[in-house]
Amino acid sequence: MVDIIVDKSEANWLLLEFVDDRKDELKVGATGSGGLDELKQHLKDDQAAFGYVRMVMSNDELSQRTKFVFISWCGVGTRVMRKAKLSVQKGDVKNVLRSFSIEVPASELGELANDEIMLLLKKAGGANYDRQASNY
Repeated sequence: MVDIIVDKSEANWLLLEFVDDRKDELKVGATGSGGLDELKQHLKDDQAAFGYVRMVMSNDELSQRTKFVFISWCGVGTRVMRKAKLSVQKGDVKNVLRSFSIEVPASELGELANDEIMLLLKKAGGANYDRQASNY
């Protein structure tokens, strides 16, 4: 598997795609070092896929923490049978990609806004000493 869990690795995201519309077999469809924004460029409206992203969050320069985000993508044009099987398949993928702070289900790219994901990570992280994010 791609070494996105290693902090020193440049790769910070991974996309698992189905081999084709009929098979339930997954493959690594793409990886990269451009974070969530780059991953979003690979998501298609007629596709179901799973994303895994390493993100660095911090309240200041000294307190940086690495967090992982699991994305279950089901584009609005995904075939009905694929949608029907997706919850079971998602469970199998989560058994492999166990280390993540939050899970984000999405069917439109707007649901994967960087600021929103960071806010969800801060909420999931517990104590927050950042005044700007204290409104949640």
